[in-house]
Amino acid sequence: MQKWRVTWHAGARLISLVEYEFLEAPEMMLLCKEKLMRAKQVVLFTGVCIVLCWITAGKAQVPGQKAPARLYNTAKQKLMEGKQIVGATVFSPDPNIYCAMANAGYDFLWIEMQHSPLTYGDVARMIWACRGAPAMPFVRVPDATESDIQKATDIGAVGIIVPTVDTVEKAQAAVKWSKYPPEGRRSQGNGQYGALWGNDYRQTANENMVVVIMIETPIGVENAEKIASVPGIDVIFAASTDLANFSGHRQGEKGYEALVTRIHDVTLQHGIRLGGPQAWKDRPGFTFFQGPGETQLIKSGARVNLAPNHVEGAAQPGVAPIEGATPH
Repeated sequence: MQKWRVTWHAGARLISLVEYEFLEAPEMMLLCKEKLMRAKQVVLFTGVCIVLCWITAGKAQVPGQKAPARLYNTAKQKLMEGKQIVGATVFSPDPNIYCAMANAGYDFLWIEMQHSPLTYGDVARMIWACRGAPAMPFVRVPDATESDIQKATDIGAVGIIVPTVDTVEKAQAAVKWSKYPPEGRRSQGNGQYGALWGNDYRQTANENMVVVIMIETPIGVENAEKIASVPGIDVIFAASTDLANFSGHRQGEKGYEALVTRIHDVTLQHGIRLGGPQAWKDRPGFTFFQGPGETQLIKSGARVNLAPNHVEGAAQPGVAPIEGATPH
């Protein structure tokens, strides 16, 4: 740094004294570098603060990543949490029976359309009559066809159960017709699904749908590895009755149990939930269960009702319930 002093006189008197300081070139470059470094630090600090604010506010999103969809299928939520779920089996078209079962404490209802004369009109009325019930409506369709699955989903089913899956192609069809694009090829049309599940149904349907495929034959067991590799399958169900029917082995026999073990191992290795009859609740690895039908439940309820000292809905022992009152 150089310092210059400038003075001038008027006659013998000092008029003014001014000092000027000048930076030499190297010193000026150093000062500029220091200022540039400070500016970079300020910019960096500001950027970090902005990112932290976005994260705190929940606004930071990875490009192309969509927000999680609203999950209203409580049965699927429990499955995702690793909990066991049970569904009673519905054969009757009576909405009153359906509603009694849907509010009895089951996680879902297994609406049986493979082995019953139920029509899609019957099932639509049943689901609508008990909209808002805790038990989620699942439908076992007759086959993995577009027609069957389309009707079941349009009337509000949030679970599709496909029987006798022997091949990869049938497993793929189960997923394909159960889900909207891009995960599947389900057509978007009219139905009561929107009134049941909300105006955002198209955006939330895929995430709420549960696709269950049933392995029921030795052929299906042989192809279990390929079937379990199909994307979009939520549950693989080991069908206890038809495994015996198609294999010729009875439950408990070595040949029968080998089939169940194969389904068990492959399913869990692929991170898929494992299903079976409710009687298998104590078998390791099983979390999805088919419960009894309404006739068996009525029999069981009658036995409880007729048991000694049982009083249903009475305010106190020996007092008869009021006819027409809301049951407890």
